[in-house]
Amino acid sequence: MTVQAGSFALSRENVSANLHAGDVVHIWLKARVPGATASVSVTVVGVERTVASARTEEFEFHQVVLNEGGRTELSYDPATTAVSVIYSFDPASVLEQGIRILHYAPANAPPQLHSGYHFRPPFGWMNDPNGFGRFGGKAHLFYQHYPHSLRWNTMHWGHAVSHDYLRWTHLPVFLFPAAELSMRDDGRGGAFSGSAIPVATEDGEQIRIFFTEQMPDRKPEEQIQLSAICPDEIHVGNPSVVLPLRPDGLGLTLDFRDPYVFKGPDGLWKMLLGSRDKSGGVILLYETLDNDAAGGWSFAGILHREDRFGMTAAECPCMVPLGNATGDEVRWALIFGLLTSRDPATGRRNMSSVTVGRFDGRNFVPEFEQEFDFGSDAYAFQAFVDDDGPVGLAWLANWTDVSKSVDFPTAMTLPRRILLDGNAVLTPPVEAVDGLRHKLLDDDRLLAGKSIEFIDGAAEILLDLKQPGASFELGFDHPDISLGVRLDEDGLAILFDARTGKPSPRYLAAGAKPEQVRIFVDTGSIEVFADNGRWCGTKRIPGFAPIGSATLAASEGSVAAARVWQLKL
Repeated sequence: MTVQAGSFALSRENVSANLHAGDVVHIWLKARVPGATASVSVTVVGVERTVASARTEEFEFHQVVLNEGGRTELSYDPATTAVSVIYSFDPASVLEQGIRILHYAPANAPPQLHSGYHFRPPFGWMNDPNGFGRFGGKAHLFYQHYPHSLRWNTMHWGHAVSHDYLRWTHLPVFLFPAAELSMRDDGRGGAFSGSAIPVATEDGEQIRIFFTEQMPDRKPEEQIQLSAICPDEIHVGNPSVVLPLRPDGLGLTLDFRDPYVFKGPDGLWKMLLGSRDKSGGVILLYETLDNDAAGGWSFAGILHREDRFGMTAAECPCMVPLGNATGDEVRWALIFGLLTSRDPATGRRNMSSVTVGRFDGRNFVPEFEQEFDFGSDAYAFQAFVDDDGPVGLAWLANWTDVSKSVDFPTAMTLPRRILLDGNAVLTPPVEAVDGLRHKLLDDDRLLAGKSIEFIDGAAEILLDLKQPGASFELGFDHPDISLGVRLDEDGLAILFDARTGKPSPRYLAAGAKPEQVRIFVDTGSIEVFADNGRWCGTKRIPGFAPIGSATLAASEGSVAAARVWQLKL
């Protein structure tokens, strides 16, 4: 992926690139002045084509397919025309080469980081992971996306592919909101979260996606479920409605969203949906006899209920089998977020939960539950069963932090395994994360109480304790916040103070007594994994200032070893 900067000349903005015949160019533009027409000219070997828009509120999408190759000039008058994004790609090689970004505006420009190993969009806003799965031999990640600013707005789906869950190739914007929602930038809805499954055909494997379409004030339903087919891993066909109505008689609110489709133990396709009633969050279960899951969905009942936090909506559910058991011995993990939830003991908001139990295709019998992430910033977790077992990732953020007036840096968490260990779910980072270790920075000075400086704020710290729950406090130097990790008699905590004068929530895994703590820091985040992911804590760090250094305070005999690596993609 490359970025070609524009140059200002003769009152026009010009973007130049050497492109090839057959390349596709995507352009978003709008008029700056009501009544005027915005236009971008595309000139190759003397042949000029023009795309135009009379819109003044939201950017309008245009596609240009080049008939000739060579030096390509894209030109527009910035006095009359605003351009959000221009990128190009070769359809034949885009899955390997990705898109080539030619232009973005200051409003949707990605952060310019010296390093960083978390997934970020190439431009614009991102939240929930969608359609995470392996198709065509590659891991595909779709995600909630607004291309034109760093704030939430009308939802699209972005798209990227990877061979190791860490190094991603950015692909064209995948899914667009309905035409009537694309006319304005008022955040009225769009293509909300969903999932994807493989569908076998005579011509090979295709991808079927499922998503919620949100349209405020639509009667009788603001949120409905749609599905569409992607035949080539890049383009998606026109969606059709598969669930137009909520089930009757349950007293559900208008919350009816985030379809997660998976194969049940009875061999049928199942769909989970998040909702709420007067008591709290509910997970709805649907199923179909259709081998392609294209239709025939019927309501099977309420799969699970969460009422510990009052009338909070369950959303972004996913469900995967755990371990190597077969038949009736298989235990399933049900993971979901709780929108607007609040833990009165710690002040944390929007927690996520994982419940483990038996699932026969219709009934889910819980056996135990645990908090998914004590840092609360691993939200909308989505997983699928890959060749080596379940793997998933989450949005590295929390809706509590989102502001309508402040641009919001965003990323995905490290990809994580989902393992079962007795009556505990472990979510350690995938094995490929070990390959991020670029350079050993220290294996003795941190243990001796000395400060260890990081390079570009991207580091891993591994602490081996002499006994479970041995106390320590790790402090980080950051210019804007107070940050640390502490283990004491209360448990394992991320110490976070935004220095706003308001008390911060307590990010605490109460009672945790790990023997090993693995800490990943990056620009904008900290992730803590204790005892192979038995306890996980994820916290977004505001802004893009890197953590400068770390210092360890521990009583003699608490920490057996402390190592620090610089990380780099």
